[in-house]
Amino acid sequence: MRKLVAGNWKMNGLRADGTALARALAERHRDDRADCELLLCPPATLLTGIAPLLAGSGIALGGQDCHPDPAGAHTGDVSAAMLKDAGCAYVILGHSERRQDHHETDELVRRKAEAAWAEALIPIVCVGETAAERDAGRTLAVIGRQLAGSLPSGAGARQLVIAYEPVWAIGTGRTPRHDEIAEVHAFIRSELGRGTPGAATVRILYGGSVNAGNAQKILPIANVDGALVGGASLDAQSFQAIARAAAD
Repeated sequence: MRKLVAGNWKMNGLRADGTALARALAERHRDDRADCELLLCPPATLLTGIAPLLAGSGIALGGQDCHPDPAGAHTGDVSAAMLKDAGCAYVILGHSERRQDHHETDELVRRKAEAAWAEALIPIVCVGETAAERDAGRTLAVIGRQLAGSLPSGAGARQLVIAYEPVWAIGTGRTPRHDEIAEVHAFIRSELGRGTPGAATVRILYGGSVNAGNAQKILPIANVDGALVGGASLDAQSFQAIARAAAD
């Protein structure tokens, strides 16, 4: 399957620098058609401005979160329908920063995934353990619980992406050992096989301080089907280098 490299810009980017970055990435990808799928997930304020810049570039657009309800009295929230209307094809759900900072539960993530499906968006459901959970030997138990609680029933390969993001590695420059990444990704694949049609072809991304320097070693690991990239996605040259590593 083609690998997916998704750039999560998080809460970064005003109109000027955000559109400049999107334009640079689109131009680079048009000139260097790396054989992988690329996705940009900028802040919601930039979606409608960036969508036309990506048209015809081969780069998809995604949101960083959505509300489980289609509309209503939810000040400050964005619905899946709004993301679809802005040109999105994907949405990141259950990112550790949402789970921690906004106290999101597995059940809420599942409801958001269902809302995404209702608008034909593909959810990228994030799972991962904290440093304390890893040190206690609970990594697989935590991820198993998150998968069981966060994924709607009937999830299939064409409707779902999973991202494994060890919380302790996000933005720290630290990454798990390669055998640790392989173990978790194999576990996720096995857990998906319990009830997900086409589990063998569900893309499982690795996230957690992926950069141009380590991508060539991480992306060939078994069951690593791409990357969820944070800080490195804010630099056009670095993000394209990760895309080339995925294509190779």
